[in-house]
Amino acid sequence: MAQTLTFLGLESSCDDTAAAVVRHAPGEAPQILSSVVAGQEALHAAFGGVVPEIAARAHAERIDLAVEEALAAAGLTLGQMDGIAVTAGPGLIGGVLAAVMCAKGLAAATGLPLVGVNHLAGHALTPRLTDGLDYPYLMLLVSGGHCQFLRVDGPETYARLGGTIDDAPGEAFDKTAKLLGLPQPGGPAVEREAAQGDPRRFAFPRPLLDRPGCDMSFSGLKTALLRARDGVIAEKSGLTVQDRRDLCAGFQAAVADVLAEKSRRALAAHPGMTAFAVAGGVAANTVIRARLTDVAAAAGVPFLAPPLRLCTDNAAMIAWAGIERFRLGHRDGLDLSARPRWPLDQSAAPMLGAGKKGAKA
Repeated sequence: MAQTLTFLGLESSCDDTAAAVVRHAPGEAPQILSSVVAGQEALHAAFGGVVPEIAARAHAERIDLAVEEALAAAGLTLGQMDGIAVTAGPGLIGGVLAAVMCAKGLAAATGLPLVGVNHLAGHALTPRLTDGLDYPYLMLLVSGGHCQFLRVDGPETYARLGGTIDDAPGEAFDKTAKLLGLPQPGGPAVEREAAQGDPRRFAFPRPLLDRPGCDMSFSGLKTALLRARDGVIAEKSGLTVQDRRDLCAGFQAAVADVLAEKSRRALAAHPGMTAFAVAGGVAANTVIRARLTDVAAAAGVPFLAPPLRLCTDNAAMIAWAGIERFRLGHRDGLDLSARPRWPLDQSAAPMLGAGKKGAKA
């Protein structure tokens, strides 16, 4: 019988410095013994988005402290770990390097096994961490730097069914917030404004719905919002609070419509899935969650979304993905490389574009 495993996870692919301890006994539900996330919102607030150089420096300064805090919160020592899992990509390369180098140092000092994890796999395997979901399932990974549909057949077996050809939805939310003078991160700010807005006031496009398949585009939607904003300003010599709320509501409704329709198509084209799951920071948006829940219900498939604290970047998902890979016999050496790009589906053609918050894959 497979042994109980306790893994330390490290994550630093964008602007969250994270460490976590996860334990799994075969036949039982995984346990998140600790999860520490140090955000960087204050460091980037003045720039309207993540500055890679600032993020990398903050990761280098904080990653060892996050590890200490995670071990202390779990009540365990490094010597009680069975392995170390670390995000090795994709992401902002300076940030990825911070956790990779820390993990390699810890592995060299302790002799613990090292497992490099694809950040996207961490998100994609989160439903197994939280709900013990069986393979195969359909995953919509939707975040600040990525947006793609994946058929998940195993810890290292993924088929990409479609994805964004330009901006990811989270990136589009951030740009929308910046255009409307809202704080970063943009997703929560736009959602708060949209809750009091009229989604029907502005006629925003639903990109690529007139084309078959599951590919998406959000760059044009952001441009449409810019033009609508400028039109209101030209007419009124400024934006009222309600104008801003209506613009946010219209933008959010358009994103939700695109994600819902593309999800419907993905489910229709791939019957037999155990569930439809969503992960990534945009999965925290309550309007989008509700729309995806309805799509899954109409298809007769269970819908799973992680707790809000596991939607955004965290190290618990990395520790869990490391455990899954470790059980398959995967180990990495001290030559483990940090990667700015690392597609889960190696056979799929690369998606176009590269997001400001992370490389597309």
